[in-house]
Amino acid sequence: MFTFNHFNFNVKDLDTSLKFYQDALGLKEISRNETEDFIIVFLGDGHTGFRLELTWLRDRKEPYDLGEQEYHLAMTTDNYEEAHAWHEKNHWIVFENPKMGIYFLEDPDGYWIEIVRDGSYMEEHTR
Repeated sequence: MFTFNHFNFNVKDLDTSLKFYQDALGLKEISRNETEDFIIVFLGDGHTGFRLELTWLRDRKEPYDLGEQEYHLAMTTDNYEEAHAWHEKNHWIVFENPKMGIYFLEDPDGYWIEIVRDGSYMEEHTR
């Protein structure tokens, strides 16, 4: 049996990314591993055991090539309207699909995060 543990994004500026994930999504640092070559920070939501791993390579100067970005991280919210207003006010929304009731944020490195109403999206759109 397998269960989800974490998902990784490599980031160019760790402090900028940490601020974005705290401000935009309320994620908090739960652990950190520092070596002479890299820093790995795990973020958590305080409600589930799932973690987002941010990896910062000390020698990396150029942005990461994200390819065609045919992937994203999805998060649910129990207050969609309030979350949407906050994200819109801060200009973090890069794409919306009102018919499906979803929208996407873009982090400082160009990764997309889908915001989904708590529970309803998956039930309505996976049948």
